[in-house]
Amino acid sequence: MAGHSHFKNMMHRKGRADKIRSKLFTKLSREITVSAKLGAPEPDMNPRLRAAVQAARSANMPKDNIERAIKKSQGNIDNSYEFSRYEGFGPGRTGVIIEVLTDNKNRSVSNIRTIFQKFGGTLGETGSVSYQFEQIGQIKIKKELMNSNDALELAINAGADDCNTTDIYHEINCKKENFNSVREEVEKKIKDLSFAGLVWNPLSKVNLDKETFSKIINFLEQIEDDDDVQNVYTNFEVDEKILEGVN
Repeated sequence: MAGHSHFKNMMHRKGRADKIRSKLFTKLSREITVSAKLGAPEPDMNPRLRAAVQAARSANMPKDNIERAIKKSQGNIDNSYEFSRYEGFGPGRTGVIIEVLTDNKNRSVSNIRTIFQKFGGTLGETGSVSYQFEQIGQIKIKKELMNSNDALELAINAGADDCNTTDIYHEINCKKENFNSVREEVEKKIKDLSFAGLVWNPLSKVNLDKETFSKIINFLEQIEDDDDVQNVYTNFEVDEKILEGVN
């Protein structure tokens, strides 16, 4: 997502990589545990778990951490995590979709609402923002594993809609209903996927000025800092000149 990518770049530019990694490992471990609990504890037999493990490996999570998260799903888990989605408007009326895995929905929604209010935003009802997005399937392959022409050919043959090459990944996008079949075809060629899942793609973008961009960066930092938050999607974009001028 354009806005989300800008946000991630800023986080790293501000030297918060270590903190981000710690939070990310916590979130990835939770997703692995929940995925293993809902299905088979073997990644080859459980597509959701396989995707979670692939994401963990891509984030350089230690193998022991991954195995521990899977084993946790087979024990007596005190907490039962539930998936929830929240929608709202952040600084500059930027649309925001937040996906959480939580053992306490009241706590999650209270924390998220407080952050929205702090930055002058509003937490809306389900559907108040998501109509501005389209949920699609997305697969990421490390750029060094194949060239862009081969990635595009793979995407076309798998039945995907398009393939975009970034500085790090080849991103294959497809319709939500075709995601499983596309992923299966891609995995016949590339087993080591960096990411495979459903994401929210904005249908249009909100262009931000420098002041509003700084506000939404701080807003998103606090949202993602919440342990219950798994994914955040936004629909903002910003001029590269503004991006380069923000420390």
